[in-house]
Amino acid sequence: MAFNSADTAAFKNVWVFCEQRQGVMMPTTFELISEGRKLANELGVELCGILLGDNVDGIAAELGEYGADKVYVYNSPLLKDFTTDAYTKVIVEAVEELKPEVLLFGASNIGRDLAPRCAARLHTGLCADCTHLDIDMPNYKGFLREASTLPEERIEKLGTVMINREPHDVSRDLKMTRPAFGGNLMATIICPRFRPQMSTVRPGVMQMQAFDQAGADKVVVENVAPALTADDIHVQVLDIKKSAEKLVDLIGADVVVAVGRGISADPEKGIKLAEELAEVLGGVVGSSRACVDAGWISADHQVGQTGKTVHPKIYVALGISGAIQHTAGMQDSECIIAVNKNDTAPIFEIADYGICGDLFKVVPMMIEEMKALKK
Repeated sequence: MAFNSADTAAFKNVWVFCEQRQGVMMPTTFELISEGRKLANELGVELCGILLGDNVDGIAAELGEYGADKVYVYNSPLLKDFTTDAYTKVIVEAVEELKPEVLLFGASNIGRDLAPRCAARLHTGLCADCTHLDIDMPNYKGFLREASTLPEERIEKLGTVMINREPHDVSRDLKMTRPAFGGNLMATIICPRFRPQMSTVRPGVMQMQAFDQAGADKVVVENVAPALTADDIHVQVLDIKKSAEKLVDLIGADVVVAVGRGISADPEKGIKLAEELAEVLGGVVGSSRACVDAGWISADHQVGQTGKTVHPKIYVALGISGAIQHTAGMQDSECIIAVNKNDTAPIFEIADYGICGDLFKVVPMMIEEMKALKK
């Protein structure tokens, strides 16, 4: 029977594209497996990983440690280095044969290249750069109560949409939430008429579940021979050169010291103070979007809906007002310390510790105190 993406009843299970590079699994994969486990539980189906590469059997069991029930492994010398042609062909043919109802990709350079090509071939929808995923309606409504300004009566009425003038129950549809209109709004998107429901998810957004050795022991690894020849690949990878450019690792940092519009009186000095405080705390410097837009700091420092989502042990917000576009990317930090001269700034509502004062006076005192404690 020919593949029909509109035959939604024929699709089952949650899949995650498991990105590896040179035989090492990318951290985003474990985040997606952890999130996929939650979605699969809500649907009452299996969670499967699809892993492509050359001799990558040895890392497949790692996926069970974070919740995968099964891993489909496609080994071939032609899959050793990523090419859009080869990876798209293998994934599309696997989906056409096994029909998962959900397919997740990390929003990495590879995921952002691969996912839309697969979606087009499969004639289904793709929601890019998601920051939140839900199946279960009570969970989704709870998320809206916390993260949106929708009135309660609107939230309670959610549950059906009109498709071809007929009501459609969205209880088994994937609710994919992402920033819209430059991060000023959050939009939830569903794909009710086609399968699989596809999404790319930002690195660092989803919480990685705890390591589970029992999961690793029971995961089923199924090796599948890919129907792939050199003629299917129209681009030849001659060499791979890693960039020497050093970008800040916000996602992996235990301490983030972030600057906001409050440094506008002297941006250079404000960033230097943040760097000094970050150094003494053993952390890195982050930023709100306002500083990036103003050209004071590079985009790889940006935290928020249109930047990176972080979960450090300590997050220090210097001169950041606390708009939802920023707090969405850092509100799950273990400890939030805010410095702002505006005592009504929204950042104080989520801060564990707040200092109302001029950051140019407060931060030097913080640096000196930290240096004294280390002596």
